[in-house]
Amino acid sequence: MTTAILERVPAAAKTTEGSATRSISLEFSSAAEVHAGLEQAVAQLIDVAAKDAACGILVTRLHPGSYTVALDESVPFGETYESFAA
Repeated sequence: MTTAILERVPAAAKTTEGSATRSISLEFSSAAEVHAGLEQAVAQLIDVAAKDAACGILVTRLHPGSYTVALDESVPFGETYESFAA
């Protein structure tokens, strides 16, 4: 599994004191890696989300084997939603 951590600020997201919304892009080479990899990424972002208590986590499947896990203000704090890119 290859994991890259990216810092980005979505256009709709508000930031305070220079804080940035975090997202993690994941690429998996086998289906067996997906579950554990996504769980680890969500766990990392739970710690970040808990500091501000302003948003939840959105897991997006971009295409087979490619996912983005990100803090998202459209997701209520304490919740994790899943989506599929069109």
